[in-house]
Amino acid sequence: NLFYLGMNNKYKPFDDVRIRKAIAMGIDRQRILDNFYPKGSKLATNFTPCEIANGCAGDDWYAFDPEAARALMVEAGYADGFKTKLFYRDVVRSYLPEVGQLAQEIQSQLLNNLNIQAEIVVLESGEFVASAGEGRLEGLHMYGWIADFPHITNFLDTHFGATSIRFGTLPPEIYEPIQKGAQVADPAKAEPFYAEANNAIRDFVPTIPMIHAVSAAAYKADMENAAASPLSTDNFAVMDPGGRDMIVWMQSAEPISLYCADESDSESLRACAQVVEPLYSYVPGGTDIQPALAKSCEPNEDLTVWTCQLRENVKFHDG
Repeated sequence: NLFYLGMNNKYKPFDDVRIRKAIAMGIDRQRILDNFYPKGSKLATNFTPCEIANGCAGDDWYAFDPEAARALMVEAGYADGFKTKLFYRDVVRSYLPEVGQLAQEIQSQLLNNLNIQAEIVVLESGEFVASAGEGRLEGLHMYGWIADFPHITNFLDTHFGATSIRFGTLPPEIYEPIQKGAQVADPAKAEPFYAEANNAIRDFVPTIPMIHAVSAAAYKADMENAAASPLSTDNFAVMDPGGRDMIVWMQSAEPISLYCADESDSESLRACAQVVEPLYSYVPGGTDIQPALAKSCEPNEDLTVWTCQLRENVKFHDG
């Protein structure tokens, strides 16, 4: 997963790359990691976690350098800072624990390090998700991403594809290598494209990658086969709740919708994972794949056509 601080370059002063870079260099991400995240969480060196192939191809993100950040502010004509807003939804995520306190920490750092006065604005979850995706948040916003599948396209395509408007207008230097990399099946051969894309994101600074957080899933001690999915699609059907006939699960929010084919938030997808099965699934607690509704799938030579042998007599978990 990733917690990031988003901006939109169609709104002033975020249309100036020097301002975006100043904010990237003017926030002490290590302090945030140390004070707000559980052990095992990591400082983001790129937008995609390094555990995913090519996620960290290219150069590392900017180090904390408030003096250089303030110099950029002066160069851009904002020696005295400016006023803006800091949006978030009051919903806990694995990538955003203690979200209200985190917002206050970022607000304080912006003021102390860059003289940026950020008014905190809390939005309802659905409104926030829609506004961020449609590029309607005029200021900074605290958001993140939990992987739906362990491939770099899941992080980069959604946020930096040619049609994405969540950060404003993106240059082709970002989305063209992403498009090329997505067409290469071999991760080693795709690496140069993703290094180019990651470096372009670093140069253009449409957003600031902050923290990759560890899972916060916990179970009662008598839960058998308990596992925490790194993709937030925990499979309750393989678990035994200690002889009880019900599993009670607490998550950070209600599902936004159960129209499963059109959802992207983890709360909805976790519920959908209990009733909708794909051709292949993930081994509980990991990202290795195993057959599900398909017994096997085989591609043709250029990987453009896949032929799947389906299981027969498939039943729901309750028979």
